[in-house]
Amino acid sequence: MKKILSALAVVLAMLAGCSREGDAPAGTAAPAGRPQAEAAGVASKDFGDYVVHFNAISTDQLTPEVAQAYNIVRSRNRALLNVSIVKKIEGTPGQPVGGSVAALVANDTGQVKDARLREIREGEAVYYIADFAVSNAETLVFTVDATPINEAGRFSVRFTRTFYGD
Repeated sequence: MKKILSALAVVLAMLAGCSREGDAPAGTAAPAGRPQAEAAGVASKDFGDYVVHFNAISTDQLTPEVAQAYNIVRSRNRALLNVSIVKKIEGTPGQPVGGSVAALVANDTGQVKDARLREIREGEAVYYIADFAVSNAETLVFTVDATPINEAGRFSVRFTRTFYGD
């Protein structure tokens, strides 16, 4: 299982910098109380002692082994949201930490997706993932709120992705 988690981490890390044509640019107006959208291709945000990593991809980009291990249907018409929280530790890549992570996923017409995150723990790695249906050329706005364990502060990230299915 550790090998599969490593494969998932590698796939998501490689895809983290990838964006699809049509992703909304940074600086788009955000509703009151919501952060502005991150620039296309940005896959992490620094919050002082912590970094929140985030990505959303089409599930057909996962290997069959990874999809099977995490009970994810591989399809161009399904998307995967992946979020992790890393505590900064000088001289290291940081320490993944658990916490409370929630996401609101909505399309440009305001329809909300059922994107309940589930925690994945394997060794020291901690991820929060959700998979859900998407339509062809559907642009989704992701608003992620993450609170590291034993911390009071909530970290919010907002980003968009456009998915192209069948």
